[in-house]
Amino acid sequence: MKLLVPVTRESRILLGVAFFVGFVALWGVLTWGGFVPKHFLATPLQTLLSGWDLFAAQKFAFDVGMTVWRVVGGFLMAAVIAVPLGIAMGAYKPIEAFFEPFVSFARYLPASAFIPLLILWVGIGEAQKLTVIFIGCFFQLTLMITMIVAATRRDLVEAAYTLGCKDIGVIRRVLLPGAAPEIAEALRQVLGLGWTYIIVAELIGASSGIGHMITDSQALMATDHIIAGIVVIGLVGLLSDLSFKWVNQRLFAWSFMR
Repeated sequence: MKLLVPVTRESRILLGVAFFVGFVALWGVLTWGGFVPKHFLATPLQTLLSGWDLFAAQKFAFDVGMTVWRVVGGFLMAAVIAVPLGIAMGAYKPIEAFFEPFVSFARYLPASAFIPLLILWVGIGEAQKLTVIFIGCFFQLTLMITMIVAATRRDLVEAAYTLGCKDIGVIRRVLLPGAAPEIAEALRQVLGLGWTYIIVAELIGASSGIGHMITDSQALMATDHIIAGIVVIGLVGLLSDLSFKWVNQRLFAWSFMR
């Protein structure tokens, strides 16, 4: 097997499916074989049946919808501010010098650490949950876009100035077209980060959402419901990622042909 040799699309799908089959098989061996007590780890079949019951009898679809709304809402709030700020920081070094120290500092602060303050500032409603997602996404996205824009080839920028472009023209005709595919990819990656913060955002004061269901199930030691909730988050997150990637491929088809 040679290094860095690409595989076909069919082989990639087959290998990915093979991993999940092996993972579920190992899970089944551990639980059905009695190696792990069922009250600590539910069996695959029990988890599947519990997931079906959650949707069919316990209105879990509403919880999923609320979680999706919180992730997408917080992410969009972050993107609306981070994209123009990141472009400005990447294009203008004085702006980068002004904002970059604080943004670099803040991106290491865990969003969960702000929850006590957010409860004091905005209460335990939707604003608190949206803000947790916003904090988790905003600083990472800002720095990623800054680096993408700053990496634009200098010779193209100089050529644009030589041809008479002003600053706004260079941004509109050189920086943005060149950086757009990578900015879109950065948005896709940071949306994935938003999904990792949602359980923390829904731990306190939530009356709906997947995190709320998982917290209630933990108190009852209902590991089948907990695992079903985790699997649903993974599936919905994967679906959003694939949808984002599909849109990026349609908008920037040339960047995927390299």
